[in-house]
Amino acid sequence: MPLNIRIGFFLATRALRRASLWTTTLIIGVMVLTFLNLVVVSGILVGLLQGAVDAVRTQYTSDVIISTQSDKKYIENSPNLLALIDTLPQVAAYTARYREAGVLEANYKTRKETDKPNTANAVLVGINPAAENSVTGIAGSIVEGEFLSPGDYDKVVVGGYLLKQYFPVETPGFTTLDNVRIGSKIRLTVGQVVREVTVKGILKSKVDEVSMRAYMVDSQFRSLIGRNDGNVDEVALKLAPGVTPESVRDALLARGAGERAKVQTFEEAQPKFLKDIISTFNMLGTAFSSIGLVVASITIFIVVFINAITRRKFIGILKGIGIAGRAIEVSYIFQSVFYAAVGSIIGLALVYGFLVPFVAAHPIDFPFSDGILVAPLDATFMRVALLVFATVVAGYIPARMIIRKNTLDSILGRN
Repeated sequence: MPLNIRIGFFLATRALRRASLWTTTLIIGVMVLTFLNLVVVSGILVGLLQGAVDAVRTQYTSDVIISTQSDKKYIENSPNLLALIDTLPQVAAYTARYREAGVLEANYKTRKETDKPNTANAVLVGINPAAENSVTGIAGSIVEGEFLSPGDYDKVVVGGYLLKQYFPVETPGFTTLDNVRIGSKIRLTVGQVVREVTVKGILKSKVDEVSMRAYMVDSQFRSLIGRNDGNVDEVALKLAPGVTPESVRDALLARGAGERAKVQTFEEAQPKFLKDIISTFNMLGTAFSSIGLVVASITIFIVVFINAITRRKFIGILKGIGIAGRAIEVSYIFQSVFYAAVGSIIGLALVYGFLVPFVAAHPIDFPFSDGILVAPLDATFMRVALLVFATVVAGYIPARMIIRKNTLDSILGRN
């Protein structure tokens, strides 16, 4: 067997050197496109949702999110919880938020009795502007006006999904504010409390939890909702580099934080339906990529079959002078491996040397996320192995079909 391998390698090398440059380039091109189809199609489909997941982590939950338990109005004993967080060296920064449901109204000064109120239901959030921005970088999402400052009084930053000019959707039960700009006066209602505020900034984000909210400085918001005990509704923790969210979650739970609050990593805070959609898109990407793999296999089959047909006489002579049929089959296997390997190497260079960093720097602007290209190394190399295997099989079968022909018939060109 080793002798057949050496002879097969020699024959394959000789055949590749004498092959047409255009034919070789075409086959390698097919392999490159097949590799890109295997990796990029599924990577974009998964990346479409992964971009949304990453955005939620960056702009809302950060690495660990602590929230109110389902049967409570807020996180009880919050000052002690925040003091505990201050003692954890793994936490680089955190932001504590106050949250209440409310209503925003825009045309209350000019509206006639017969006019429909220009209102929008919103989640109203009180934040420390510096702390919030250090964790989520929310100030970078401002598209009009300015972000909040600690001394702002009766000023709000409004999410884009609450304004008609940024979210022109008309559905029953969902309304947006019309004709609201920077400097506009709007009326804010929380429970029985009504306050007139000025729009200081408008932020636009593809994260619903950010764009469906209106933000105020926490010191004023506490008085608005009548909560002066320091109990908050959410705390988002940004961890130091190299620290795993699970380790901080477990540290908090071990110190009793789970008794009064829900402590979750950013992954645990993801809705189940989002995880299911990611899995579905992954399967769809694999299915679509498989079509490309079949096409590449058929291409290799046809090329090798035609090559073997045109070289029947040469193959017959090789068999006639004592070259084993197994060695000739091995030569075609080596040629197939060469095409698949070179195509995969070029594909890897394109994916990791250009496409992944380029898409990361310039995300694909989908309506609900900034899509990225997800191409984990382990999955990519599995696809490389799959491509090589399929190519080897596609190259071996036609070679086997021709080599099994009678030697004399092959030399004389008889069927």
